[in-house]
Amino acid sequence: MSDRDFLGREPVGRLLIKLAIPNVCAQVINMLYNMVDRIYIGHIPGEGALALTGVGVCFPLIMFVSAFAALIAMGGAPRSSIELGKGDYKKAAKIMGNCFSALFIISIVLTIILLKFNRPLLLAFGASANTIDYATSYMNIYSFGTLFVQMTMGMNAFISAQGFAKTSMLTVAIGAILNIILDPIFIFYFEMGVSGAALATIISQAASTVWVLFFLKSKRSAIRLERRNVLSLDWRILFSCISLGFASFVMQATGCLTNICYNSQLLLYGGDMAVGAMTILSSVMQFSSMPLHGFGQGAQPIVSYNYGARNKERVKKTFSILVVIDLCFTVVMWIACELFPVPIVSIFTSDKALIDFSASMLRIYMATILLFGIQMACQNTFVAIGEATCSILVAVMRKLVFIIPFIYILPRIFTEGQVVAIFLSEPISDLLSVTFCGILFANRFSKVLKKL
Repeated sequence: MSDRDFLGREPVGRLLIKLAIPNVCAQVINMLYNMVDRIYIGHIPGEGALALTGVGVCFPLIMFVSAFAALIAMGGAPRSSIELGKGDYKKAAKIMGNCFSALFIISIVLTIILLKFNRPLLLAFGASANTIDYATSYMNIYSFGTLFVQMTMGMNAFISAQGFAKTSMLTVAIGAILNIILDPIFIFYFEMGVSGAALATIISQAASTVWVLFFLKSKRSAIRLERRNVLSLDWRILFSCISLGFASFVMQATGCLTNICYNSQLLLYGGDMAVGAMTILSSVMQFSSMPLHGFGQGAQPIVSYNYGARNKERVKKTFSILVVIDLCFTVVMWIACELFPVPIVSIFTSDKALIDFSASMLRIYMATILLFGIQMACQNTFVAIGEATCSILVAVMRKLVFIIPFIYILPRIFTEGQVVAIFLSEPISDLLSVTFCGILFANRFSKVLKKL
């Protein structure tokens, strides 16, 4: 009996909670990397509002970097889990080694691109003459940490996929706690401003990378990171991982594109104030969605392992529990945003005008977040059972088919409230995409279970 067999034996509800809680903590802590930067930057005396807007424009680029980590890891980790469920440890280790090599190569390419083209990209992404210097100051430093971002996010997924949820949580906890400590030191004590925030972030990511690689090479890991698997690339393995991870890549890459569209339209109709509000609102949305990713990552090794072991009932039960947990969380977030918008946005800025405007937009922007839990549960389950095509279709529909067109169409329809119309794009799109996802999942999931 393998040491991962508990994924196929322990009661599903208790096992999901045991794996999900550390993953949720990991996602929330990971979110603090960028959110803590924004909180400190937003309270810089005299220039906090503009500095926050400038760093907010960097967010699409940061998402773009993260999307490549998801491309490799969110395909490789479930594939590895499925092989563990089949008892093929050798292939599971080979998958991980190939993913490491791919992440390293991608990191070098991305670093060169970001260092050479970050200023024109940031201007295209919604930076104005007032905010571009803040944005470039942040990205010029952050770009040097691309390798650490890729390795931390990419390889940590293989720790989580083995069922080591607490160890996975420690990966991001190490970096986030270090970031929280270093941020005020570099920003305020050394008076480095936004550059200090970026420096604190990459030092913290480097510390997390060391931890991840140390664990994956240790005897505690069920599959070890070995030189022979890193150096011998197998393109068939990489393609299978990329094809499955492409859904997660599309979700994050289209999220990057969506932010670009939001920023450019808001700058056109509402100026720097509207773009600054979007920075705050996207941070709140990130806080609302990250725990859902954590619940999904907790469920993923259970679903993938039992799918590989052909245990239909445990796959079905895990999904059912995941839907309930996701829905409960999103309902709580919806209530908080509708009842307490001012205290929430005040976390990010002390500028009264920005607080008042952002609070009014938050209620609109988050109006249908309570339904988003359904889509996330379906999306994560599609990935866990290797249904790459369905995952990609759901990701594309929400961002490319619904949100982005609405960002440009609605302001032309509601000419008296164009900025409000732009923020309305989010709840309308969520309602439509959840409906589409629910119908697709109900049809496809039943067919997958019958095959088992």
